[in-house]
Amino acid sequence: MRTVNIHEAKTHLSRLVREAAQGRPFVITRAGKPLVKVIPYHGEKPTTRRLGFMKGEIEVPDDFDEMGAEAIEAMFGGEDER
Repeated sequence: MRTVNIHEAKTHLSRLVREAAQGRPFVITRAGKPLVKVIPYHGEKPTTRRLGFMKGEIEVPDDFDEMGAEAIEAMFGGEDER
């Protein structure tokens, strides 16, 4: 596998990335020590949403949409406290 030092990688990044995308990966080194391996990206499998996976595990109170209404009203629409 080809290795390039970090200065060369910065100078020729576009070409190196194009080559890696075509199946020619390379390793970027600093002072002769490998830092990263650049390989083609083939995408990831999309994650599917599992609707209802918590069914039966939690319970939403009947008054959920009214919870804290008094506190909110006091903060934004309550009586003037002057």
